[in-house]
Amino acid sequence: MSIQKHDRRNFIKLGCAGASILIAWPLFQSCANENKNSDPLRLNPDFKPDLDIKLTAVEREISILEGRKTMCWTFKSELILGDSSSLQQIPDSYLGPIIKVNKGQKIRIRFQNELPQESIVHWHGMHVPEQYDGHPTDIISNGQTYVYEYEVMNRAGTYWFHPHPHGNTGEQVYNGLAGLLLVSDKEEENLNLPTGEFDLPVVIQDRTLDDNNQLVYLDGGRMDRMMGFLGDKIFLNGRPEQELSLKAGCNYRLRFLNGSNSRIYKLAWDNGEPLKVIGIDGSILEQPKVMPYVMLAPAKRIDIWLDLKNKKQGDEIELKSLAFESGMMGGMMNGGMMNGNNTRLPLGSEYSLFKIKMNESGSNDFLLPENLVPYNKLDPTTAVNRNNPREFNFFMQGMQWTINGRTWEPTEVAKEETVKLDTTEIWQLSNKGGKMMGDGGMMGRGNEGGGMGNMMQMPHPIHIHQVQFNILEYDTSEMDAMFWNSIKDGFIDEGWQDTVLLMPGMKIKIIMRFSDFKGLFVYHCHNLEHEDMGMMRNFKIE
Repeated sequence: MSIQKHDRRNFIKLGCAGASILIAWPLFQSCANENKNSDPLRLNPDFKPDLDIKLTAVEREISILEGRKTMCWTFKSELILGDSSSLQQIPDSYLGPIIKVNKGQKIRIRFQNELPQESIVHWHGMHVPEQYDGHPTDIISNGQTYVYEYEVMNRAGTYWFHPHPHGNTGEQVYNGLAGLLLVSDKEEENLNLPTGEFDLPVVIQDRTLDDNNQLVYLDGGRMDRMMGFLGDKIFLNGRPEQELSLKAGCNYRLRFLNGSNSRIYKLAWDNGEPLKVIGIDGSILEQPKVMPYVMLAPAKRIDIWLDLKNKKQGDEIELKSLAFESGMMGGMMNGGMMNGNNTRLPLGSEYSLFKIKMNESGSNDFLLPENLVPYNKLDPTTAVNRNNPREFNFFMQGMQWTINGRTWEPTEVAKEETVKLDTTEIWQLSNKGGKMMGDGGMMGRGNEGGGMGNMMQMPHPIHIHQVQFNILEYDTSEMDAMFWNSIKDGFIDEGWQDTVLLMPGMKIKIIMRFSDFKGLFVYHCHNLEHEDMGMMRNFKIE
C-alpha cells in the first residue's frame, strides 16, 4: 500500500484517536520504531528537554519607518523551560528570537501557526530526524501546533530557522519570519572567543516599502519570481537603521547571515582592511582566513573577527557590498533590465550595507588564536562513488527552474536521488544553463554557442538539508574570465558547509556523509523565488 507523506501525517493523527489502526498497522509500526513520538502534533512524555520553547508565527504591526506601522509576520517566542539566556529578543525588530543551545542538549520547540497560510519551520543546517527537518509536506494550518523534539548533534556554529512551505517560503521569509539558532560546544568554549555584548548577530536583508510603509513583494510579477526579488533598501537585524554602535578598543565576533530572498553580497570594509573569517555555516574554521572580500549568498553564514583595539572613540568604519559581475546576460541584469520594477539597488552594484560607529571606548581580553578548531575533512577515497560522482545540474527549461530537468514533487524521488545510510558520497553541482522555451524555443542551452543562450543563467545558492558537507573543488573552466576574476577571491573552501554559491558556468564537487537518520529530505536553490517555482527536489536516505 502506498501512502504519501502528507497523508501519513493525517493518518497518524487519526491513529492516535484509535481510527484505522488495522488498515495501516505496518506503516504505524515503522514510524513508531523510528521515534516514540509518532505524532508531531503531540508532546512525547518520555522526552525530557533541557530547553522548551513555544514559537508562534503571528501577524504583527511594527514601527519601521516614521508614520504608519508596517504589517509583518514574525516569530513570537516564550521560554517554558531552560536557562533564560537561551532565548534572546532583537528589540523593535520583525526578526524572531536568537535561540542559544549547546551540543548534546535536548530541545523542544512547540511551533504554533497563527498565520493565514499553512507553514512549517526548517532548522537550517541542523542534523535532525526527518520529521523535525521541516519538510514542505509537514505544513500545518492556522491554529495547529507542530512539536519538534531532538538532541543537538551539530558542531558549534551559526545556524538559523525559517518557514519552508512550498510556494510560499519566499513570501513568509520576506514578511519577517526568520531567527538565529546559535550552537556552542566544548571546542568553541576553549577558544575564548568574544561573548556577551561582544558576540553580535548581523542579519542582512533587503526590503521595499511603499508610501504607506507596507512591505512590497513581487511587484514585478513573474519576472521577479524568475530572477528573484530584490528590495531597494538594506535592513540590518530587522531594522532600516544601517548602523552598529560598538566600543573602540575591543574585539568582536560578528555573526553574519544573508537573510535576503535572492540578493548576493560582496562584503568588504570601506578602508581596505581585510575580513578575518573564523567560521562558516556549520563550523569554526581551522585557522582564521584573511580575505579582501567575501561572497555571501542567501542563507550563508560567516563569523567575522573584528579588531577595534587600535580604534579610538569617534572613529567609523563602513561595510560595503562591492560591484561584481553577476554572470547574467553579460552584465545586462546588473543594469536592472530584468529586475522587475526595482532598479535602485541592482544585483552586482556597489552600495553601503552599514556603518560601525565607535561612540564610546572600552576594553576586553579576547584574543584571536592562530589555530582554531580542526574540522577533519572527509577523505574522498572513502566515498562509495569516488570515481562516479552524482551529477545535479541547475538550469531553466521551458520557463521553469529545474534540477536535472525536474521540478518539485512532494514525495517523489528519482533514482539518482536515493542514497544509502552510513555512506560517504561525492556530488557534482553544475550551473550549465538551460533552455528558455523548450526544445523548439527561442533560446538554446547556455553553453552551446553563447549569445542569447546565456540569458537565463543565474547564480544559484544550493542548500542540502540534514547534512554538512566539505567542498572538494571548483571548476570554473566554462566561466567567463572577467566574470570569474570579479568574484574569485571571495569563496571559502574550508569548513563544514550546508549552502554553496553556484555561479553561472561553475561546477562544484562536494563530499558528505549520510549518517544517523533515514528518511526524505530536500535539496534546493536558496534563491527563495526559484525554490518556490520548483527548483527543489527530494533525496531519500534508506
